[in-house]
Order: sequence, then structure tokens, then C-alpha cells
Amino acid sequence: MFYLKELYVLYKPLGMLVIIITLFSLIACGQPTSTQKIQKVGLLIPDNINDQVWGTKGYKGLLKIQSQYKVDVFYKEGIVTDAAIKKAVRDFHKKGVNLIFGHGSEYADVFNKLAVQYPEIHFIGFNGNAKGENVTSLNFKSSAMGFFGGMVAGKMTKTNKVGVIAAFEWQPEVNGFFEGAAFQNQNVEVKINFIQDWNNVDRALNILDEMIASGVDVVYPAGDGFNVPVIEKLKEQGLYAIGFVSDQSDLGEGTVLTSTVQHVADLYLVVAEEFNKGNLKSGNLYFDFQEEVISLGKFSPNVDKAYQEELKNHITRYKETGKLPNE
Repeated sequence: MFYLKELYVLYKPLGMLVIIITLFSLIACGQPTSTQKIQKVGLLIPDNINDQVWGTKGYKGLLKIQSQYKVDVFYKEGIVTDAAIKKAVRDFHKKGVNLIFGHGSEYADVFNKLAVQYPEIHFIGFNGNAKGENVTSLNFKSSAMGFFGGMVAGKMTKTNKVGVIAAFEWQPEVNGFFEGAAFQNQNVEVKINFIQDWNNVDRALNILDEMIASGVDVVYPAGDGFNVPVIEKLKEQGLYAIGFVSDQSDLGEGTVLTSTVQHVADLYLVVAEEFNKGNLKSGNLYFDFQEEVISLGKFSPNVDKAYQEELKNHITRYKETGKLPNE
């Protein structure tokens, strides 16, 4: 049964065999940390499970674990401060949770400290630096997805001006997008702005207005808290977008040329299986197109079929060789 809320989803194990096999070969800092089985699972989300982007993906991952292992699962929304994280972990511990996912990079430092206090719990975070025998960080190697998204933008721009509205400078997909656009179109100008926040919609829309005024006609909103409003405004203006994190073609096939997709829910299930078998490694694990947890989403009908096939061939080559088209 579920605590707090109940919801059931269908599990589609697409590409999971590839992920599971590859997971064993990933480089991590430590060795498998525990042979204990999953007892109960907890999830901490910085925002909410209904955002239809990052938070929703984490929640769906939690549901997949519940469905697969028939265990009780718990989640807490809006957990961002150190005090709130510590209290949530304490509450989960009292309930018998032994696997906790912190759905974001903001949990890394606190999890590293709490791991010593709760050795019977394995802590999972994202895009952080995991320290300790019972801490693992899941990191998306997102430079390549940005590169291929940038290629599409460089191909489809009519003004030779494209833009990136990102949250932070450290996002690998930003530089990837720049390189991909430049590879595809030597005449392209890439304007890049950073919000310094995942959720500042007003700031993102203000920057979008400036970009549109300067002639930008394709935008990559690389922030899951503001990408939907940005895409909706681009749709109103008859301009193009590259979706971020989820396949966002449902926001408008004529607007969203493609999306850079991270299959977070599938990754949750893979990690749970490795933990349940006692094979989950501590340290930092990395995932890319090769593990089938990153892909491009549905293409807009505005993108020429021949170019779609060309791009798919580039992605296949990248999976096989690890080399991007400019290498």
C-alpha cells in the first residue's frame, strides 16, 4: 500500500537490459556496500511531484520501485533546507526505510554527513559528489544530449540566432548545445543566459523577451522549473524550442523541434535492483546515451525526415564509439 497518496502506473521495461548490463561496468568510487534487501523506500523532492518535469519523473521512479518490489514507499515534497532534509531522513528511518532517493543535487552534502549517522540506510542523490560507503550519486553525462539538441537548433534557425536559458553555469548540456549548434551551422550565433535558479519563471521570461527582440528564433530552456512557460511563450510567438528533461512535444509539435530527454524513472528501477541484489556501488555513477537513460524525444514534423535520419545515425555512432560528430 501507499502512504500519503496512491497512484499506479504501467511499467515499460524498454531498454532496461542494456542499462542493467552496463551498470556493472560503470566506474564508481567504491565497491558494493550492502547485501540487504529493499525494505521501504523514501523520496525527497525539492519542489513537487506534479510539475510534469523533474519532480514527476522522480515520483514515477518511486512508483516503479513500489510496483516491482511490493514495498511501502514514502515521499516528501518541498524539502530543500538542511534542517528539513535531516528531519525527513529521521522520519523515514523511524518508518524502517533503508533506501532514500534525494531527487536533486541539493541533497549531496547533507547525505554525505547523514550517512555516518544512518549506516543501515543507503542514500542516493543526483549530480553531486558522493562520499561514504552508503552514498551514491547518479550523474547524467548530459553534454552529448545538449550537442544533438544544438545541432537541431542550428539546422532549423532561420535567423542564425539561437538561445540557451539555463539555470547554472555547471550544466554540461549548455556547452554541448553551443558546440552542436556551431558544428551544424557555422554562421550561427548562440546567446546564453543563466538564471542562477531552477524555478525563477519571471527571470526566464524576461530573458526570453530580450532574446526574441534580438532575433533569436530557437531557444533551449535548460531548466525544469521554467522550461514549460518558456515553451508556451515561444509557441505564442510562432518560434521554436528544444525541450528539456522530458519529451515536451505535447506542448506543441510545431514548436518543440525535439527534446533532450533523461529517463529518470527507468534509472530509479535499475538502481533499486542493484541495491536489492547487493551490487549497488558507492561513489559517483555516470549515465549517457549508451545506458539508454538519455535520448532525444519525438521530432517535430517541421524537421526534415532526411535530417532526422542523419541525426539518428550520429547518435548511433556516438553510442558505439563515444565520439560526437565534431570529433
